[in-house]
Amino acid sequence: MTTSPESSGGTTQSHKSARPTAEMGKWPASQEPEMQSTVNYLWHTDDLLGQGATASVYKARNKKSGELVAVKVFNTASYLRPREVQMREFEVLRKLNHQNIIKLFAVEETGSSRQKVLVMEYCSSGSLLSVLESPENAFGLPEDEFLVVLRCVVAGMNHLRENGIVHRDIKPGNIMRLVGEEGQSIYKLTDFGAARELDDDEKFVSVYGTEEYLHPDMYERAVLRKPQQKAFGVTVDLWSIGVTLYHAATGSLPFVPFGGPRRNKEIMYRITTEKPAGAIAGTQKRENGPLEWSYTLPITCQLSVGLQSQLVPILAHILEVEQAKCWGFDQFFAETSDILQRVIIHVFSLPQAVLHHVYVHAHNTIAIFLEAVYEQTNVGPQHQEYLFEGHLCVLEPSLSAQHIAHTTASSPLTLFSMASETPKGLNFRDPALDIPKFVPKVDLQADYNTAKGVLGAGYQALRLARALLAGQELMLRGLYWFVEILQATCRRTLEVTRMALLFLSSSLSTERFSNVAGVPEIQELKRAAELRSKLRNLVEVLSRCSHNITETQKTLSNLSSELVKNRDQVHEDRSIQQIQCCLDKMYLIYKQFKKSRMRPGLGYNEEQIHKLDKVNFSHLAKRLLQVFQEDRVQKYQASLVTHGKRMRLVHETRNHLRLVGCSVAACNTEAQGAQEGLCKHRAFFQKWRWAAPHSFSAAPGSTCVMTGTDQTQREAWQSVPLNTSTHSDGVCARPTPRMRRKGLWEIPDTPGMWVGAILLPISYPPTHLRCPPHMSWLILCD
Repeated sequence: MTTSPESSGGTTQSHKSARPTAEMGKWPASQEPEMQSTVNYLWHTDDLLGQGATASVYKARNKKSGELVAVKVFNTASYLRPREVQMREFEVLRKLNHQNIIKLFAVEETGSSRQKVLVMEYCSSGSLLSVLESPENAFGLPEDEFLVVLRCVVAGMNHLRENGIVHRDIKPGNIMRLVGEEGQSIYKLTDFGAARELDDDEKFVSVYGTEEYLHPDMYERAVLRKPQQKAFGVTVDLWSIGVTLYHAATGSLPFVPFGGPRRNKEIMYRITTEKPAGAIAGTQKRENGPLEWSYTLPITCQLSVGLQSQLVPILAHILEVEQAKCWGFDQFFAETSDILQRVIIHVFSLPQAVLHHVYVHAHNTIAIFLEAVYEQTNVGPQHQEYLFEGHLCVLEPSLSAQHIAHTTASSPLTLFSMASETPKGLNFRDPALDIPKFVPKVDLQADYNTAKGVLGAGYQALRLARALLAGQELMLRGLYWFVEILQATCRRTLEVTRMALLFLSSSLSTERFSNVAGVPEIQELKRAAELRSKLRNLVEVLSRCSHNITETQKTLSNLSSELVKNRDQVHEDRSIQQIQCCLDKMYLIYKQFKKSRMRPGLGYNEEQIHKLDKVNFSHLAKRLLQVFQEDRVQKYQASLVTHGKRMRLVHETRNHLRLVGCSVAACNTEAQGAQEGLCKHRAFFQKWRWAAPHSFSAAPGSTCVMTGTDQTQREAWQSVPLNTSTHSDGVCARPTPRMRRKGLWEIPDTPGMWVGAILLPISYPPTHLRCPPHMSWLILCD
């Protein structure tokens, strides 16, 4: 049985040397640095990469080519193991060949002691553990890097299962990082000292691994030393993978008792075994305190909600104590591959002021994408509208998601909802809450740990500051684009309105008699008057619409100018540079603390410098938090309030423009109907012609209309001496009830203007009519 702590266990290229250093004084005689070699490789024991119970790993060189490699040199303790166990790692590595598995180049022996040496691929960037121990990753890896880790671990583990291998010691320290030719991270599984061949239905009873990553059943036997006869299957690797992925995502272990896993082993075991179904983490915050469970990743995690929603169910099913309830590798590979095969579509919700990462398959329909957006934003698909780079983006639900434009965090789809809501903004935890305080006395290890924690919170503040500034930029840019679209709508609606007004004005000015009303004998005149009145009303409505649109244009223009001004202010913001400057200075002090902690003590002068560094470090941290709070958080919160007001204004303006647009469209429809009536009216009046001012010969069936402008003429009309030819019966053709239904009609829009009409039946012969001076006849010839 072998168990090892994370800090000293295993024999990986951890780049965390546990060897003595120059600052610690003289080397022990047995550990004096020296050159060692095999037939083809050479190394110095000062180049220690990692050390475990049975072997040490060094950085070495090929004697001929100078190529850097890692050599694992087994010590005498390793030969106390059964020969089958000694040979197991060699055999496993020879069997494996995958880009996410550390490569074995050769198996050689040292010249003098004839110790076995594994010559392996050298990973210059350390392990995943060293990456996570960097203050920058104190709260977990960025999403892009986490996905790389997930992809590499899943691919490497899949290769192990294809070859029937169980690793039995999966942990961040056994996952090495290599930087590829294009600068991308490549992670590789290493340290196969505990690995063995094991099929899915086989069990083993020996116990290997590292405490914090051990399956609870193995932990009970290996750490608590409780006798039990349980056998273990390949799924124990899944538990270790779950803890490793949680650690990579959050920067901390999922199960932490008060005082830490190494100091409170009984509570550690309780947490892992009493964990409710679905919980992915458990902590004890005070001594003898209750156990607290978490079913989600912490708010400080850098992973998006979109990725968390995919990852958390996987963690819940592989961090399952009962092996019967735990997923098998097939389901684990299926679910993780499902995540890795998805594409990320970045969506910035303008109403909420939140950036979302939406994970969908490229072959999914856009309808599925819209539903995924709904799950994160609570904006229904029917209310979703999108902009991309300033242009409306119409998403057809039946099309493939491949038709969606390529997005990034800085160039996302901008979601505009038809439903108004209060902006939520970025949800985050104040980094000041996670900053530890220095102890008054000089304690090199404690001071290093405190500086590391403060620096980690400082890097978190820097990330949040960048996210808040980017959020402001996306708010202003998205709103500016939408205002531009509204302005374009204004211009189009105003152009349609003005064209309609011009058309109506032209129609009103050319219809000379279209305002005559109340003439039963001439229904066309009555209809013309009604149409003219309707057109005048339409002109009034369209004029008001034109005025409203013009005022709306002014409002939008002012808002657009404000947005441009605010964007310039965001671009001129220097808070990020100020925070970065503080961090750079703090990092130099941290490096010195990291170096000093390896020493047994400090001289008087060095101790005084150390104290001053602590004071300076604290002042820099205080300044950093002040800039973060005053220049970033407060400005961001103020921008959210302003954004909410502007969004309400935009919603109101948009709704107003829709109403105005509907009014203009309705007016146009009515105008077209009125114009059709006027066309008939015009065709009717094209039959009218002006005769001589005083007398003319009216044809049978004509309608003769006399117009005048004063009372004398009206009276003359009442008894107009019309000279007519004599009918065959000798009766003079004077106005009679049969010939003139009514004598006079007022013209409403022309005071004093009147019109009279004589209707001559078709049976009448041609009739000569004469009117008084200053009066004229209008004849409608049928």
